[in-house]
Amino acid sequence: MRYTEPVATLDVDVLVEVPGPDRLDVLTPIYEFCRARNFVVEGECIRVGAWPVRFIPVFSPLTAEALRQARETSFEGAPIRVVGADHLAVIALSVGRSKDFERVLALLNNGSASRSIVEELAVKHGLTAAWQRFQTRFLNE
Repeated sequence: MRYTEPVATLDVDVLVEVPGPDRLDVLTPIYEFCRARNFVVEGECIRVGAWPVRFIPVFSPLTAEALRQARETSFEGAPIRVVGADHLAVIALSVGRSKDFERVLALLNNGSASRSIVEELAVKHGLTAAWQRFQTRFLNE
């Protein structure tokens, strides 16, 4: 919602860095913390106010870098950190679903993400082939 036109979404994704990534249950401490404070668990989400929140552990050097470089802002008066549009575009590129490609296009088309920075990040994080396929399919018309 920060970088493009609002789209229908079922939840808020929160990228988190957790210790012990070698464990299968890396999110258990977060769920326990939230349950102890009477937050409701709904499937893979935790309801925080009106929003179901899905916690996503850092899963690659790209997402770790995105989290480190996130900028602080506020949402409904609460301080939050938001991943930059260029990183969001490359993360979406790495996931590679149709809706992810739509997100990359939206971020590029409205100027939130820079084509040159997205390319630099794609190369840096081993996604050169994915970026080239995306360009051929969507940008080289």
